[in-house]
Amino acid sequence: MSVFGQGQASCVPRLRRGWRATAGLSVGILLLQLALATPATAKVRITGLSDVNFGTISNLTIDAVQAQSMCVYSNSTGNLYGVRAAGSGAGGGFTLTNGVTTMAYDVRWNSQSGQTNGTVLTSGVLLTTQTTNAQNQTCSTGPPTTASLIVTLPATSLSSASAGNYSGTLTLIVSEE
Repeated sequence: MSVFGQGQASCVPRLRRGWRATAGLSVGILLLQLALATPATAKVRITGLSDVNFGTISNLTIDAVQAQSMCVYSNSTGNLYGVRAAGSGAGGGFTLTNGVTTMAYDVRWNSQSGQTNGTVLTSGVLLTTQTTNAQNQTCSTGPPTTASLIVTLPATSLSSASAGNYSGTLTLIVSEE
């Protein structure tokens, strides 16, 4: 559970399992569920994130993409929110490491659910004017999901990665507008 001031919250995904260098690479990301200290009065809330598992990546010449939909709620005027991301790499970069080697990944956001492409997020930069149609904080009525998180391991990163267990942290901060 993390709260970053009024109207801001974070979700922290962690890479686990990592690489297995046999016929390909195996990658999984653990996304921790967000909970707010006082959810009943929260201005923004993100729920429904789950583990992302790339499985075994056998073709290192194409991007490996995993997308998931979640519920983003905003009680602001116009149901607007912003999203900011930061990785655990140098300067908040989106990188994974095996302790010696780093591998870059990309993060995209789409304010519509069920998407596999979206706006590229830059570490630490707020993506503004996102709109949600969530009717309540957990999407228990209305649409079950309202936004998409897309994580990409680019072929350029995959093809140059050495074998090992890679890990990293991605922090998402959703704030009211």
